[in-house]
Amino acid sequence: MPVQHEFFVTCPKGMDNLLQDELVSFGLEPLKLAPAGVWARGSLADGYRACLWSRLANRVLLHLASVDATSNETLYQGVHEIPWAEHLSVNGRFRVMFSGTNELIRNTQYGAQKVKDGIVDRLRGSGTVRPSVDAKDPDITVSARLHRGQLDIGIDLSGDSLHMRGYRTEKGIAPLRENLAAALLMRAGWAGIAAAGGDFIDPMCGSGTLLIEAAMMAMDQAPGRLRQRFGFERWLGHQPDLWLELRQEAERRAWEGKQGTIPRFAGFDQDSRVIATAWRNISRAGLEGIVHVEARAVEDFHRDGQWAEQGLVLVNPPYGERLSDRKQLGPVYQALGQAVKDNLQGWRLGVFTGAPELGHAIGLRSYRQYNFSAGKIPAQLLLFEVSPENEARSRDVSAPGEVRPRISHPERARMLENRLRKNLKTLGQWARKQDIECYRLYDADMPEFALAIDVYGDWVHIQEYAAPKSVDEKSARERLAEAMAVIPDVLGTPPERVICKHRQRQSGTRQYEKVAATGEFLEVTELGSRLKVNLRDYLDTGLFLDHRPVRRWIRDHARGKRFLNLFCYTGVATVQAVAGGASRSLSLDMSKTYVDWARDNLRLNGADLTKHRVEPADCVAWLAEKPSPDQRFDLIFMDPPTFSNSARMQGVLDIQRDHSKLIWQAMSRLTADGLLIFSNNFRRFKLDDELTELFEVANVTPSTLDRDFQRNPKIHKCWHIRHKV
Repeated sequence: MPVQHEFFVTCPKGMDNLLQDELVSFGLEPLKLAPAGVWARGSLADGYRACLWSRLANRVLLHLASVDATSNETLYQGVHEIPWAEHLSVNGRFRVMFSGTNELIRNTQYGAQKVKDGIVDRLRGSGTVRPSVDAKDPDITVSARLHRGQLDIGIDLSGDSLHMRGYRTEKGIAPLRENLAAALLMRAGWAGIAAAGGDFIDPMCGSGTLLIEAAMMAMDQAPGRLRQRFGFERWLGHQPDLWLELRQEAERRAWEGKQGTIPRFAGFDQDSRVIATAWRNISRAGLEGIVHVEARAVEDFHRDGQWAEQGLVLVNPPYGERLSDRKQLGPVYQALGQAVKDNLQGWRLGVFTGAPELGHAIGLRSYRQYNFSAGKIPAQLLLFEVSPENEARSRDVSAPGEVRPRISHPERARMLENRLRKNLKTLGQWARKQDIECYRLYDADMPEFALAIDVYGDWVHIQEYAAPKSVDEKSARERLAEAMAVIPDVLGTPPERVICKHRQRQSGTRQYEKVAATGEFLEVTELGSRLKVNLRDYLDTGLFLDHRPVRRWIRDHARGKRFLNLFCYTGVATVQAVAGGASRSLSLDMSKTYVDWARDNLRLNGADLTKHRVEPADCVAWLAEKPSPDQRFDLIFMDPPTFSNSARMQGVLDIQRDHSKLIWQAMSRLTADGLLIFSNNFRRFKLDDELTELFEVANVTPSTLDRDFQRNPKIHKCWHIRHKV
């Protein structure tokens, strides 16, 4: 078996999962993911293969050692102990690429100097000949990456970053990096489309990077095939015969890739200058006669020639870094959407943009979104299937009627920004340590900004509370506009993923009214379970974040128990009961929407719906009926609304007036040693004293408030109620 090495393969942030899958295909065994890379184990041949074939990696680092960097002495000694003579001759040339700082090393130049000293002193020994430092043409590049008290030392096998394929020596306006282009193609499913005979179009192709990467992928051409040099070629551990064998294999596969059916590749751009650059890049890539580009505006796009019935349109349109620029770009996105709808029905469309809100102008419903970064700008890949059933009304993003981000009072906006950054540092860190994906970041902390701001993974949900009478409507909208300008920047969230709704006291049938009708659901996780949420269509999202500790308690105490969930909403408490091992469950709610939603949540987690039933029922009427023999439960959760007079109910529910009767009726279905968890969010609620005389009652409210809701202790009240012994 070949000698096994550890490698650290770096990539842009957000690509680590894709890179991990790619490394597996090269024969490497992934060990762990890092924020911008993957640790993996494999042979030297596997490392060479990653250098030659990785479409996503920036660098492939051969790991030599991890040394203690808590003091100058231990750092120097750790570097000095590495057998550098196995990697570099005594009169060779090297450079050190140092990254990271800690309390000891606050300057990367200082850190690089300490590493150089250790290498030089080890190789020189007692002689006078010593290796030299050469930043421009070294024999090897030593990678030194510092994280806290540990310094990882390795040999950079790549040389220049692997995204530099060799075909692009000129750039158009705002070019995509080659490995980012490859990642977009992978996320868009190009490999499968090409294998099925699909074609490829980029209607705003710029210098042609997406086209060239798409062609190289479809024709099985190694992305490193055109590179003139790699970082390992003058490394003393280099195995030239092994490398030659891999290069010959890549040439054979490139030749074979040209023998079969080749997809059509076409790119267009209104700027004839970047089209000229694209032609030169295509020529350097050896793809003349395969990739075609021409100057044509997206408005003039039409389907000509023999195109496949299916294919991929992938485009990186302009998106403007300033809001004023973005308002002018709506027609560009609208023209793109019209072009594909008129000419490319049955195709897939991928739009990579730093302004995802402009996607609404396309006039199609996006079925998937992926987060990336375009330099320092958060960006998204929006995917659409081009078909009549997916068409939506194209929206002008500059149209009036919505609150647009705008800062009228910089000092006031800065106060909100500072508070959010403080909360993000404390609550965000707490949530990450607790593996909590959905949490409340801000709850009207400042009277000037009466908002509840909740984080749902990569999304942000804002509820604007009704302004007090002392604040006029114009001032309230002005402050909301400031918040909408500040929040995306502080949280690093694209504006498209920031959803804002106006919240006020609901009554009667209005408590179930939709506020929109997008039908867009997201999948999030809580306590390891998968859940559907909808941030747009309803006043609430489908997940009451404040009840997270209650659901955790249910999960931890549900094993083997029969569970009843009254007023079950979207069934999240039942999901946790099932996750905790409940033997069977019954969940009831009078809303068909929520019953279907609860069933979907249970299906997401593999629950058996014959054992864990969700049924539409008026819980008040159901409790009033005589219990049947099978209606005996060990654990009951009841969280009724404060008030309801829905037309589907037989009467009117007032929780302060009716709670005693509801608890009595629920207790009649509870086993002798069972537990009823009763909760509600009526701030002035007072539990009937008679209940404490008849049952064993414990107010457990403080234990049901996680850190993100401790500032608002009246968000809900909760009791554990048992039969007296």
